[in-house]
Amino acid sequence: MKSIRITNILEDATYSEAVYLDHQFLLADPDIGMSKATIHALKKWEFTEVWTEGEMVAKQTSTEQAGEPLKTILSTGTNNEDANIINARELYDAIKNYMENVFSRVAEKNELDYRGVSNQVAGIIQVVKENKQFLIRAQKTPPLENELEHLASHAVRCMITSMIIGNYLKFSDERLTELGVAALLHEIGMIKLPTVSKGYYSKRPLTRDEQKAIFSHPVFGYTILKSFNAPLTICLAGLEHHERENGSGYPQKLTSERISLYAKIIAVTCSYESLTANRPYRDAKDTYIGMYTLLKNEGKQYDPTIIKAFLYSLSLYPVGLYVLLSNGKKGQVVDVDPQNPLYPIVQILGLFTDEGNAVLAKTSKNGIYIIRPLRKDELSS
Repeated sequence: MKSIRITNILEDATYSEAVYLDHQFLLADPDIGMSKATIHALKKWEFTEVWTEGEMVAKQTSTEQAGEPLKTILSTGTNNEDANIINARELYDAIKNYMENVFSRVAEKNELDYRGVSNQVAGIIQVVKENKQFLIRAQKTPPLENELEHLASHAVRCMITSMIIGNYLKFSDERLTELGVAALLHEIGMIKLPTVSKGYYSKRPLTRDEQKAIFSHPVFGYTILKSFNAPLTICLAGLEHHERENGSGYPQKLTSERISLYAKIIAVTCSYESLTANRPYRDAKDTYIGMYTLLKNEGKQYDPTIIKAFLYSLSLYPVGLYVLLSNGKKGQVVDVDPQNPLYPIVQILGLFTDEGNAVLAKTSKNGIYIIRPLRKDELSS
C-alpha cells in the first residue's frame, strides 16, 4: 500500500481501491468519497496519512459539470450588482476547486493536464475583460483549511489580476492565455515541499531550514513544468517570479533586463495577493496598503511599466476598497477611471435611486473625492 497525506485529500475525493487508516481499519470503500467530516476528524485526532492500493478518481468539478469552459458562469451578464458579484464568486470558487484537483493530481500521481488548464484559462478571457470590477470585488479569502487550498486560492487570485494587467498592456488572447496559465502554476514547486508548505501556511514560524528550503521552490516549479513540456515562457515564469529588478530576488538574483515579462507581472500580483490575503499567521492588509507598498518599491523590486499598468488597472484605491468620502459619506470603490488612477468610481453605501439602483459617484479633484480608506471598526458600524 502507499500512503497519502491527509492534507492532500480533496473533500469527497474517491479512490479506485479501499482506503485504510492503519493498513487494517477501513475508512472508505471504492467510489465512496472521503467526506469533509471524515477529513476533519482525522486531522483533529492528528492522523497525518491514510493508506490505499488504489488511485484517486478525479472528482467532477463545476467546470466539468458545465460542459464548457468556466466562461459559462458569467457569460450571460446582468445589470444587477449583487447578482454579478455572486456570479463572480461562483467563478472564483469553480477555478479554485479545479486547481485544487490539478495540484492534488500532481502531488499524488505526478500528472498535469497542461492542455486542460490552458483551455480553462482561454475560456474566461472575455469574462475577465468585461467583468474585471466584479471579479476583483469577489476575491475574498474565507478561512482556508489546508495548504493545498491556500495554494489554489493564491493561484486564482494571481491569475485574475495578472490577466487584468495583461489586458491593460494590450496582450493578444494567446498571450493572455499563456500569462493566465503561468499565474495559475507559478507556485507549483511548493508541492515538492509538503512539510515546508504546511509550515508556511500555519501559525508557527518557519525553522531556519524551512526558510532556506522555500528558496528552492521556483527551481522545483521550473523542473515540474519543463517535465510536462510546458512552453518555455511558462517555465521561466515559475522559475523567475521571485526575482527582483534590483537583483535582490531569488533563486538566481537576476536583474531587470534578464527577467522574463510574465515573471515581472506575476512578481507584482503574487506580492499584492500575499499582502492582501488572510494568512493563519496574520490578518490581510487592506488593498490600499497593498497598492501603496508596491508603489514604494517601483524601480527597486518591480518593473515600473508593470507597476503603472497595475495602478491604472486597479487605481490607487483598488476596486472593492471601502472609503470615506469628502462629503462625509461612506462608499466602496467599484470601478476605475482608466485615465486617472487617483479618482475611481465609488458606490455610496446606503443610497439608492428611485428605481432601486445603487448611487455611484465619479470622484474628482474638484468634486467628491476620497479622504482615506475606512478602518474595520468604521466599516462594521
